[in-house]
Amino acid sequence: MVKPDSQSGRKPDEHSDDGTEQRILDAADEVFVRRGTDGARMQEIADVAGVNKSLLHYYYRTKELLSEAVFRKAASRFLPEVVQIMASELELEEKIDRAVDTYLTQLSRRPYLPGYIIGELTHHPDRMLTIFTALAGNRIQRLVLKKISAQIDARLEAGTIAPITAQQFLMNVISTCVFPFAARPMVIVLFEFGPRGFDRFIEQRRKELPMFLKRALRP
Repeated sequence: MVKPDSQSGRKPDEHSDDGTEQRILDAADEVFVRRGTDGARMQEIADVAGVNKSLLHYYYRTKELLSEAVFRKAASRFLPEVVQIMASELELEEKIDRAVDTYLTQLSRRPYLPGYIIGELTHHPDRMLTIFTALAGNRIQRLVLKKISAQIDARLEAGTIAPITAQQFLMNVISTCVFPFAARPMVIVLFEFGPRGFDRFIEQRRKELPMFLKRALRP
């Protein structure tokens, strides 16, 4: 007996794919990221994908299986490039420059992504945290924190940096990039931004945030 695929629930030897599954996944990504798992409806996903609901259920038997596939896709876009920057041989200041530019570029294209990921991790911790850790957790522990800790220790010994842990350094960079997008509706109302105001705010932040973070490192 052939077992169903673990992510879709579909048997792998059933009829070949003509791009339908990718259209469904792209449509689900659009709907889930905007509405979250609890707010998304399979019928809306089917409509966006241009398929009927029966075909949607053929590829992904349940909403939960489709949600898991979408989260994997979203999380895989959110971390790997920045993890690579932070684990590199670049100086801490250059890591700040590159990480800020990378995050703001990625999130400007998909401003709903941080809110979606945070919401999923909050409402579905058992399933989602397992996926999140598999995608990035081990690499962060093994590569990023180890590398940044060594860099900080060397700079502390040379007297060219203020005391800070690798965890705090990493969180300072990530949180200051992600928060405006995670709180985007509140930011727009708070600062009374017009249709393009938030985008201009982010472009200004792209210039000012690296300087702020690098000033915080000075002894």
